[in-house]
Amino acid sequence: GMGCFQTRGSCHSEKQEGDISRDNIEYMFGIVGIPVTEIAIAAQAAGIKYVGMRNEQAACYAASAVGYLTGRPGVCLAVSGPGFLHTLGGMANATINSLIVIGGSSDRNQETMGAFQEFPQVEAGRLYNKLSVRPSSLEVIPAVIEKAVRTSMYGRPGSCYIDIPGDFVNLQVNKSSVKYVECCLPPPITMAEHSAVSKAASVIALSKQPLLIIGKGAAYSHAENNIRKLVDLCGLPFLPTPMAKGVVPDNHPNCVAAARSTALLHADVIILLGARLNWILHFGLPPRYQQDVKVIQIDICAEELGNNVRPAATLLGDINAVTKQLLEEFNKRSWKYPSNSEWWKRLREKIKNNEERSKELALQKSLPMNYYTVFHHIREMIPKDCILVSEGANTMDIGRTMLPNLYPRQRLDAGTFGTMGVGLGFAIAAAMVAKDRTPGKQVVCIEGDSAFGFSGMEVETICRYNLPILIIVVNNNGIYTGLDADSWEEMLKFGDPATCVPPVSLLPNAHYEKIMSAFGGKGYFVKTPEELQNALKASVADRQTPSLINVMINPQSERKKQEFPWLTRSNL
Repeated sequence: GMGCFQTRGSCHSEKQEGDISRDNIEYMFGIVGIPVTEIAIAAQAAGIKYVGMRNEQAACYAASAVGYLTGRPGVCLAVSGPGFLHTLGGMANATINSLIVIGGSSDRNQETMGAFQEFPQVEAGRLYNKLSVRPSSLEVIPAVIEKAVRTSMYGRPGSCYIDIPGDFVNLQVNKSSVKYVECCLPPPITMAEHSAVSKAASVIALSKQPLLIIGKGAAYSHAENNIRKLVDLCGLPFLPTPMAKGVVPDNHPNCVAAARSTALLHADVIILLGARLNWILHFGLPPRYQQDVKVIQIDICAEELGNNVRPAATLLGDINAVTKQLLEEFNKRSWKYPSNSEWWKRLREKIKNNEERSKELALQKSLPMNYYTVFHHIREMIPKDCILVSEGANTMDIGRTMLPNLYPRQRLDAGTFGTMGVGLGFAIAAAMVAKDRTPGKQVVCIEGDSAFGFSGMEVETICRYNLPILIIVVNNNGIYTGLDADSWEEMLKFGDPATCVPPVSLLPNAHYEKIMSAFGGKGYFVKTPEELQNALKASVADRQTPSLINVMINPQSERKKQEFPWLTRSNL
């Protein structure tokens, strides 16, 4: 109506959500309640797809995955107080995903009085977000939304928080006083300075044992075509970080992922393409690297350059654009790393040994199965182009080495922050995006049994929206390791489980597949390779129905012996 918004919530449908949809936002995930229910209804009216989740944490993980998959932020909608607090995990996890969180908050006239779910949300949000702000009036909401969308995407992507007081939802405003703004432009593309590019090329051309490390930033910037050209033109060995798998296909002859430790330890020049020297890459320091390794850093974030090492060259800019600069430079130089070098011989030998050890484990016939056997069968049966979501400890680590990715941005996992509980939210986001952009594509979500427990109730969300998701729970009755049913029974004879059961144990033979069948999906309980093959065949064939395969493995199954114990070390 009549130039101002008379009905409860209509101010949002015309302004706030109208503005979000104008900013090319397609997906909103959340849980409604006081005071934000009308915002979700208005979002749907504006053409945004709203997915109602069962926990704000999972909703926030889903929204952040949309940013990574599409390059435009997803939105998470939460109620005040506890609802807002549950989104903090997703904000903190969104270190390279554009994300907008909209939180309802208490009415402004009750602040400091102990209002319903009162909490200092804007201040709390500052620690986790690039921008944390409350619009000062209804009139400025469009401008604030535009700034949040822009901030979340420009530079290194991240999370932004917008606080909407409960009393805003009922307020009326004159339409003519609303400050409408246009959607922001796509992020500007920056390039490295020419001198840095030629310096980097010179360092690479003089290398004896070069290694290219492809990071998540390369996947985010859609640099796959140029990076593939660079790998082929220069003949460089490359190693992807977990979520960069597929930027260059894992089956490319230059991929040295199966000789990761050797490649890192003996490289004399390392080129980092949108990868950070954090714990995932052991900080770039000895004993995992040579003391005098030369590092070339390519990153969109200036503050990242020089972290933990003194780089031989720093190339600040968009990964795709800078890779193109390097390509042009090497086209002029016509330099190619020889494929018959000692370095390549050493890497290929290590790859062969490691692959044989994995294969040996995969072909073990003993029951219950081990991780390698399970992943061997999963690899054989799932579609080559499916989106893989994975979380857990051994489940994620072994799955990463055994399941190839041939396409970019089709692996989502616990990432830099090592967050457990992301799996189902990520899978829901991936399925929503796939339904719109690549119909027929399946999402395969591989969960450790402990990891599944963090967001297991999202199975209901998956069934409610009938999403093409196959969940595989690799079930070892515990966290890292568990007990078999007999040992569990023995343990219980010693007294109260709280005093005598190992803290890593979960209930043996838990029937997680029944959670799926409870909501109308298909559940499978699997103990042998044959049962696993049959369940996989049925699930992959029926993409109309969500399914969950609960795979029982040996509770004591472990990773093959690692040269470096690294983070999985334990003092026990």
